[in-house]
Amino acid sequence: MADLRNFQTRAQTGELIDQGLRTYMLKVYNLMALGLAITGIAAYGILALTTTNDPASAAATVHGTLLTSAGVAIYGSPLRWVVMLAPLAAVFFLSFRINSMSVSAARTTFLVYAALVGLSLSSIFLVYTTGSVVQTFFITAASFGALSLYGYTTKRSLSGMGSFMMMGLFGLILASLVNIFMQSSALQFAISAIGVLVFAGLTAYDTQRIKELYFEADNSDVAGRKAIMGALTLYLDFINLFMFLLQFMGNRK
Repeated sequence: MADLRNFQTRAQTGELIDQGLRTYMLKVYNLMALGLAITGIAAYGILALTTTNDPASAAATVHGTLLTSAGVAIYGSPLRWVVMLAPLAAVFFLSFRINSMSVSAARTTFLVYAALVGLSLSSIFLVYTTGSVVQTFFITAASFGALSLYGYTTKRSLSGMGSFMMMGLFGLILASLVNIFMQSSALQFAISAIGVLVFAGLTAYDTQRIKELYFEADNSDVAGRKAIMGALTLYLDFINLFMFLLQFMGNRK
């Protein structure tokens, strides 16, 4: 009888852990999805503010797109550096300060970061056709979903693959810096293709790592911060996978 009670207790504990893990991962995915939605809304809003279909009110033309005076200020003046660097500053601030922030402040910072990314990414509509951007987004979403599901369900440890992908990421950064000066289309094609593979692998690895970080005894603040950092990690994987796929298969104007 004692063995039976112990077995029942362990089974009930396992069910509670599984339920807590599902709740935790759902929180991560919901927050990540909210961040992506805010990014999309911000990008569309900035695009509407900075472009026009009226040639009489246009201040400049870029790749056949008519820019308003706001568009010239954002994309054609030194302000563009603020637009480019603001998301980087926000993500570093959140990463280094999250342990000293309240959960609500960390969540707000993440959502502000997502909006800043949307501001920065609005420029892709000046380079790529709207149809290819939308198509690439849905391809990214389907690929991300499959890869993240694999990372969540597999029993195989992905730590070795994660280490390999992190080395690939550093290689991508170095190659991208080199190509700023070389301006090689062949190298850019290789960077885009390798970038897709690297962030595909990181999506599965990061999902497994976020799952393993779950601890049922965490208090609400610790669990909340873990969920926010998990959402940020997967958000970055999604955005980078999307950008590399767009460079690889997007139709330029």
